[in-house]
Amino acid sequence: MKFTGINHLAMVTDDMDKTISFWRDLLGMRLVASLGKQGFRHYFFQITQHDMIAFFEWPEVENIREKDHGVPVKGPFCFDHISFEVESDEDLFEIKDRMEAADFWVSEVVDHGFIHSIYTFDPNNIPIEFSAPVNDLDIRKNPKLKDRHPVKTAQEGPEPHPEKWPEVTEPTPEEEKLVFPGEGAIFRE
Repeated sequence: MKFTGINHLAMVTDDMDKTISFWRDLLGMRLVASLGKQGFRHYFFQITQHDMIAFFEWPEVENIREKDHGVPVKGPFCFDHISFEVESDEDLFEIKDRMEAADFWVSEVVDHGFIHSIYTFDPNNIPIEFSAPVNDLDIRKNPKLKDRHPVKTAQEGPEPHPEKWPEVTEPTPEEEKLVFPGEGAIFRE
């Protein structure tokens, strides 16, 4: 397997207009695809050459309750926040200035050792972080596992251990490698 990035994160909104205005117009992410029919929309915004964020518009959905980034919660929960990488601290300050000019709350720049970050929320209360790498510390090249009390599996190190899982003994035969049509067939029209 070769992963190339995140194709898209799929989020939800009750108002696609305010979502487009925020992600496309304020943050500068191109709107690259849209699908829709009665009671359903699905729009995609380009983050990088390989990564997108998408939104379903469901009229009956309610915005999530605002929750501070990284603060523990109890009960059912799905994810904490999304972090988008930018090239430099200058990009962080540009985003911070734009957010403040548009009257969105945004944090100060925070030093996390290997990244500098700012935090905010989109109009759907989705918690967002923007992170700039620290030039002399690349944890992708040189992992830094600093948990003082790591779980047992983390003590095995940063590299994958595929031998822990069963080997594929019956791969899908060529004649069964079928792709079924979905909503996106419209893009080929």
